[in-house]
Amino acid sequence: MIKLKNISKKFKNKIVLKNINVEINEGELVVFIGPSGCGKTTTLKMINKLINPTSGEILIDGRNIVNEDTIKLRRRMGYVIQQTGLFPHMTVKENIALIANLEKWNKDRVTKKVFELLKLVGLNSEEYIDKYPNELSGGQQQRVGIARAFMMNPEIILMDEPFSALDPITRGQLQDEVYNIQQELKKTIIFVTHDMDEALRLADRICIMNDGEVLQFDTPENILKCPANDFVKEFIGQDRIWNQPELIKVKDIMIKNPVKTIEERTLLQAIQIMQSNHVDSLLIVDSNEKLNGLVTLKDIRKTFNKNTKLKDIMEKGIVTVSDQDSIINVLEKMRKENIGYVPVVDNNTRLLGLITKSSLLYVLSNQFLDKEVLLDE
Repeated sequence: MIKLKNISKKFKNKIVLKNINVEINEGELVVFIGPSGCGKTTTLKMINKLINPTSGEILIDGRNIVNEDTIKLRRRMGYVIQQTGLFPHMTVKENIALIANLEKWNKDRVTKKVFELLKLVGLNSEEYIDKYPNELSGGQQQRVGIARAFMMNPEIILMDEPFSALDPITRGQLQDEVYNIQQELKKTIIFVTHDMDEALRLADRICIMNDGEVLQFDTPENILKCPANDFVKEFIGQDRIWNQPELIKVKDIMIKNPVKTIEERTLLQAIQIMQSNHVDSLLIVDSNEKLNGLVTLKDIRKTFNKNTKLKDIMEKGIVTVSDQDSIINVLEKMRKENIGYVPVVDNNTRLLGLITKSSLLYVLSNQFLDKEVLLDE
């Protein structure tokens, strides 16, 4: 939907942006992040023509914005800034409805929309609609600013460090509000911040910038696991993935070659396999690696005839997980099912690996020893 193509920017003799190439999909929440002066706010302001590039093109739905009427372009976008930008002499309703009134919307339509938006951002309409900005807290003002940005039902919302001046509790609440609104309305949101925790909490994809260049543009998960270079690694913090356990996937820590055998084996043979591999259970697969069941040493000991085939005593319909599941989900499933291990399978129930509670807890407890090795193994 939005394409920045070979964008560069100079202010006098200072190069602010260097050949930026970024594509933002429709309905995506993209966070631009980096240290002060990296060019993230300049990039944002170019999208609504507050700043013009020195070279390059910005395309929205395939159209170069240089050819678009600037006023009409801006009215098609919502814009939220740190200072809220509310007019002090206008009520909450008047601030939210400013552009709608300029467009000469019907009064009933304006009122109905303002009420809907106040509810959307968690403010009681009857209580706040006639108040002035100086009667509101910083968090309430920012909620009004967000409501105003959505008034004209724009497809694109630009947010420039909107929560950086707020206290941590209010900031967290508003981050949740924006995330929930995005899930409901699926707008295209470009969000600028210097806070990596905020980026991880909100973004579908994160664009990390430094010295006017894009260093990495990827999903939060991929950035945490595979930082593009030492700057990105240092910027995000090497321990951060371990503070975001929901982003750690089963595939990152599963045992990739669990002990397995076929169902035609006898119990005696199974015992030998267990002893030589120092395990007390076997995963049973067919010739295509499809998981058919599980046999434990406890199951085997219950059967007198050691020539019995595994297929006759194996447990079927066992609990499994996907390699894309988060370790938080796996731990919860283990707790709920009261099990100490769970096989990992693909969509065709082909065995991919094994997660055990002991190995999972071992990985988490040793998180500071060698994180990169643990993620790559």
